Amino acid sequence: MDYDWRFVRFLHLFNTERDYFECHEVMEDLWMDDGRDPFWQGLLQVAVALFHARNGNAGGAVKLMTAGLDKLSRRTGRAAGIDVPRLITDGTRWLERLQSGGAPPPFEPIAIRVTDPELAQAVLTAGTRETP
Repeated sequence: MDYDWRFVRFLHLFNTERDYFECHEVMEDLWMDDGRDPFWQGLLQVAVALFHARNGNAGGAVKLMTAGLDKLSRRTGRAAGIDVPRLITDGTRWLERLQSGGAPPPFEPIAIRVTDPELAQAVLTAGTRETP
């Protein structure tokens, strides 16, 4: 299956580099070019939630993770080579941990499990080459 290079780059940035700001930049471009698909927006919002959490903005993190998981949960039929149900489960646990009360817990990243071997290979090599 052919995957848009921006999706591949997003997964690399998300899982390997954990550069959630750059994830936002890459995914926003894909989201806008692809008719503002809620699936891409859900992934974008999950990344931005992690960005906010890492920077101490718990309120923004909760808001965006909730919105992102909601969009992804309505689109579980579109796997796009990733384990969407697992991302929803992991994101929900992450969100519950953040909302547990008291001082915000230390930042903890989550990963997006890639299920398509072809996509997994592309993600591995995404950091070693220039983007188109």
